[in-house]
Amino acid sequence: MSKFEHDAKELLKLIGGEENIGAMTHCATRMRFALKDPDKAKIKEIEALPSVKGTFTQAGQFQVIIGNQVNDFHEDFVKLTHISSTSKEDVKAAAESNQVWWQKVMTFLAEVFAPIIPAIIVGGLILGFRNILEGVGFQALGQAVEDGVKLTNADGSPVWNTIVNVSPFWSGVNHFLWLPAQAIFHFLPVGITWSVTRKMGTTQILGIVLGITLVSPQLLNAYQAPGAFAEGAIPQWDFGFFQLDMIGYQAQVLPAMFAGLALAWLEKFWRKRVPEYLSMILVPFLALLPAVILAHTILGPIGWWIGNIIAEGVTWGLTGPLKAVFGFLFGALYAPLVITGLHHMTNAIDAQLIASNEGTVLWPMIALSNIAQGSAVLAYWWMTRKNEEESQITVPSYISAYLGVTEPAMFGVTLKHVFPFVAAMIGSGLAGLLSTMTSITANSIGVGGLPGFLVIQQPYMLWFFVAMAVAIVVPFVLTLTFKKMNFLTDAGLDFDIPFFNNK
Repeated sequence: MSKFEHDAKELLKLIGGEENIGAMTHCATRMRFALKDPDKAKIKEIEALPSVKGTFTQAGQFQVIIGNQVNDFHEDFVKLTHISSTSKEDVKAAAESNQVWWQKVMTFLAEVFAPIIPAIIVGGLILGFRNILEGVGFQALGQAVEDGVKLTNADGSPVWNTIVNVSPFWSGVNHFLWLPAQAIFHFLPVGITWSVTRKMGTTQILGIVLGITLVSPQLLNAYQAPGAFAEGAIPQWDFGFFQLDMIGYQAQVLPAMFAGLALAWLEKFWRKRVPEYLSMILVPFLALLPAVILAHTILGPIGWWIGNIIAEGVTWGLTGPLKAVFGFLFGALYAPLVITGLHHMTNAIDAQLIASNEGTVLWPMIALSNIAQGSAVLAYWWMTRKNEEESQITVPSYISAYLGVTEPAMFGVTLKHVFPFVAAMIGSGLAGLLSTMTSITANSIGVGGLPGFLVIQQPYMLWFFVAMAVAIVVPFVLTLTFKKMNFLTDAGLDFDIPFFNNK
């Protein structure tokens, strides 16, 4: 008898037999099953097998943790059945019947972002480092001076010099690091349109070209658009009887996502209808050009329209009679807003609040949301700290989140496993509620993480530290609690992150 034959035979029986297996495969450490009836699996008895180190269900897949000898276990298991091992993608497809609609939507979004995660992690660490260099004032560096006048905040407190103010070397480093950071975040639509076409199985170079048309230097930069709208200085393409605004979509997610889906749909549509001998010539042309036109006439403006609605709603919430309720809702929902890319609209609201009220009550909630995501990842790292593969993702992700950039944390950990994401939303919501109830105000936009206290106005500093404690402790404790209770632990999104999961 081979080493794992007995346990493999018992596992087959305990998961409901061969007739209950829709598809199966394995990865670096786990057996993965798409079970026809997941309720037939006897989890406690399976976990009692000597070879099994644990089980969990994710994205409709029942996964049995074996460890580094999973290849040998898999070979013994296959010998007992008439089922051949399939690819991960086949198992995912078979397991989709066990997913609810929202899991399918979130899985699609996650799989679009998964290939971009390594770049986002790099960009997050770079932006976090640049935030410290240029956004954090240190008393030891002295008070900032402009035109011979010492600078002060709205509350009269001194504005301290940052590292870049006093060091030409670090100023140069900071300036140079903007090169890769801008490439990653400002040109994010290129990565998104490429990833959408990759996910949809269409021509990836067309996705790249489409993405470039959204961020071309010919277009007005998206960050300059609000000011240009106010001044009536939007550049336009003039077609004689109508004009079209030349606006870019730097760092925007929804316009890129919509455009990528349109391109993929058009390519599939024309491939079914254009004769094969003309396909190479006509299909790319008939797919790309209409997709570019749709992106700049319908899809892009729709993204802006959605963003404006959200911005107006946020402004009303901050100033309306239900601002305490709004604090909880905004705190809880800011992270999902980041997924869509619409969180960039809050910059305009912050700027208006600072101009009108000499401070913003919105930005502190954003900083607290980032901290909450980092704390949820920190809790997940604590649970999986002995797993080197997981630590490659969790460690840089929570560092990045604590320094103000949460995309690596969300797409690499919390959103992928769902229950840490919910824990972070609850913690962020409670911190946001406390923030609005105590009117915590920031002098300006700062480093959206742990160093965020540096821009909080002095009268609200203590309350902000209390809110920070809530954003740190609640997500951490809830993540551990949800795992122990098995709450939403079977609702995860199963997608692989290239580079990290390449075994």
